[in-house]
Amino acid sequence: MPFRDKLRQILSVKESPRKIAFAFALGVFIGMSPLLGIHTVLGIFAAWILRLNKFVTVVGVYVTNPWTIVPIYTFGTWVGAKILGIDRIIPDVNWAHLTARELFHALGPFLLPFIVGSTLLGIVSGSLSFFLVYRMVKKSRG
Repeated sequence: MPFRDKLRQILSVKESPRKIAFAFALGVFIGMSPLLGIHTVLGIFAAWILRLNKFVTVVGVYVTNPWTIVPIYTFGTWVGAKILGIDRIIPDVNWAHLTARELFHALGPFLLPFIVGSTLLGIVSGSLSFFLVYRMVKKSRG
């Protein structure tokens, strides 16, 4: 189902514009969070705990999907590195003789920038999406 169709469904949800916008924004935040692999479950659980629309929250979570995940997390890691003052995080790797142990060691410097950057990106994107969806819902209801 294309995003445009999901957007129409979001706009037709019978809840307050603020609650719809919050559900979507929460989903966007969770989708961009560093908690890779548990986004959907976490989105549904958070929506259930906060009594938000689960569909709207999961649509927000799926802003991060197989097509967008690489650019989102790459940008988030870059932002995290800049915030932490790290100029060079790409390690020297001997690709010809790479073992799993060496790979994990080589990826170590990415962890903190990834966590910091993707969390910040989630906060900013979630906040912006709240205001955008809120305005769209208000406008669609006249």
